[in-house]
Amino acid sequence: MSELKLEFVGKQVKDMYGTFMGKVVGMVTDSDGSIESVGVDCGSVGLKQLTYDQLLVQGDYVIYIPRWRLDAQKLLRQKNLTLKRIKALQDIVTENDLMKGDAELVYIKYEKRLHAIEEDEKSINEKLQTRLNELEAESKSIKAVLFDAKLQYRSNEVTEEIYQQISVYTNELLEHINLEKAEINNVKAKLSKQTLENIASTTPNITITTQGLTTAAESTLQQESATQNVMTPQSVAANANTEEKVVVTTDNNSETEANWLNQVISNE
Repeated sequence: MSELKLEFVGKQVKDMYGTFMGKVVGMVTDSDGSIESVGVDCGSVGLKQLTYDQLLVQGDYVIYIPRWRLDAQKLLRQKNLTLKRIKALQDIVTENDLMKGDAELVYIKYEKRLHAIEEDEKSINEKLQTRLNELEAESKSIKAVLFDAKLQYRSNEVTEEIYQQISVYTNELLEHINLEKAEINNVKAKLSKQTLENIASTTPNITITTQGLTTAAESTLQQESATQNVMTPQSVAANANTEEKVVVTTDNNSETEANWLNQVISNE
């Protein structure tokens, strides 16, 4: 058995918020020997297969990363980069009107990409809200257990020591739930604040205009910008450390701009 597989077998699994899920009992591999999923004994719940890309070995534990988190982080990066490129196109047209024709071709491509991302965002938000509802239901169930334990203690059915133990365990579970709820709400807030206006606010010394861009996206982006709150450059940059950087030149060298646009068109 490879060292990679040995890293998983027999380890306890917990989610990234600290809740224990079970123990790794085996793995399912592809024909080339790579790990597809990891089997986790979850007690009375049974054996669960967790996909390999959602797992991370950390010391004596295997950490499970929820799918919603991976999907949301990917969407945040994609949307941020797309908005940055749309803004870069607007800046290029503003600085050199001769690039209007080429810029429109690229702009249409990014308009379609932004629309697709916004559709994905709706789906992600639905999943996030579903997860929040699940966590709220779990929280109520845990609080009911804690309240009943307190009731048993006050009626002298259990000792204070037993009640304190139950209190510690249930509060730990509630803390894990609150951590996940806070992160979900944070992701939802970041997605809602990712707009062209907020991306533009990171470079206040440049006048933003859609002059020369006559596609349907112009009015759409203006309407979206008008209805969104402005956020700080720090919040725009959050979770975007690994994104591709777009460099917008401020000189009027049309040959350099043409090369950049042609490269973007060919890469599409």
